[in-house]
Amino acid sequence: MLELLNSCTSRRKFLATSAAATAGLALSPRFAFAGPPKSSRKVRVGVVGGRFGLGFYFNEHPNVIVEAVSDLIPDRRKKLMERYECEKSYESLTKLLKDPKVEAVAIFTPAPDHAAHVIETLNAGKHVLCAVPAAMTIEECYKVLEAVERTGLKYMMAETSTYRMETITAKKMYKEGKFGEIFSGAAQYYHPGIEELAYDGQGNRTWRYGFPPLLYPTHCTAYLIAVTGERLSRVTGIGWGDDDPILADNDYNNPFWNGSAFYRTDRGNAFDIEVCWKGALAHCERGEWRGDKMSYYMAYKNEPTHVVYAGEKMTKDDGGFSVAHPEMEAYDQEIWWETDMLPQAMRHNSGHGGSHTFITHEFISSIVEDRESEVNIYEALAYTAPGIVGHQSALNAGESMRIPNFDKK
Repeated sequence: MLELLNSCTSRRKFLATSAAATAGLALSPRFAFAGPPKSSRKVRVGVVGGRFGLGFYFNEHPNVIVEAVSDLIPDRRKKLMERYECEKSYESLTKLLKDPKVEAVAIFTPAPDHAAHVIETLNAGKHVLCAVPAAMTIEECYKVLEAVERTGLKYMMAETSTYRMETITAKKMYKEGKFGEIFSGAAQYYHPGIEELAYDGQGNRTWRYGFPPLLYPTHCTAYLIAVTGERLSRVTGIGWGDDDPILADNDYNNPFWNGSAFYRTDRGNAFDIEVCWKGALAHCERGEWRGDKMSYYMAYKNEPTHVVYAGEKMTKDDGGFSVAHPEMEAYDQEIWWETDMLPQAMRHNSGHGGSHTFITHEFISSIVEDRESEVNIYEALAYTAPGIVGHQSALNAGESMRIPNFDKK
């Protein structure tokens, strides 16, 4: 596969890069930031969570002032202050929310706290960006939805897979009709070794201790939903575990290291995902989109992204029968963060496939432009709820279960 990648010509690479540099506005006007800012408005942001929250470059955005930061741990607060060039910090989210200057809050706290922290922030009158997932239970999904609709404030979930370079390309391909009809898809989130994150530096259990893999589904579900807009309507889930003590004694009563789920979409299509914490697996967050005209496959580590085209070429199989022989070739992936889809200062790699600066820009733009964000509450719950129900299915020996739809009726 690496030979296939190396065989790509420099001319083709040049053409792909040039297309990326000029396609930002055509692909998605609301991301385009060519020339000077469209507004001089400054959004005063509070950043909460001094590990993951360090990587979102709010201080580089021309419409942002980082007003305050917060973390329960002093060293993390200090790092946030340094990273965001901010002189004000608070010991907790609750204290930060009392600051009248803070207009919007970016929450990067432990996953089990997201729903409660989002609701608290909205009730304090602040717009909110929150790390994934949106909720841990279907009941929490409804509670967050109620708070967003009641307050009328901006909500966005910071899903990285929506803004990876390959997903942006897939969106463009889909809008241009290159796939034909996407009839199935797949996604994998492999993070082996995560049990090492089950403890903090003092030997205490963290929220990751025994965390159910399918309750962290959004790095997979976003790949399909962000591209086609489909909703996942039914699921059969399967889990795998071993005799590790962590699986016998955790707050989630979770017996699984790895989770697999097979979904039916509201268009009758198939989508399967795997979220795995343990095993002989290469680290990856990747998706596949399979169409009747073209398919597009994200790469595993050290391999190229590639496309497969349906065609008229025929070949003989092992039995001597004539069969179709679709053409596969490496794809020169566009680097969208180099384009005018982002403010000039944010056109750099930013983590999780270049997605972080896109998340920041989309959240701030939704406030400045007074519109819904791309990953609004309805999209966030469409990403999140299928994993919650998939985990319940796995606990019930793969029972087929219906997934609620949270979209506006």
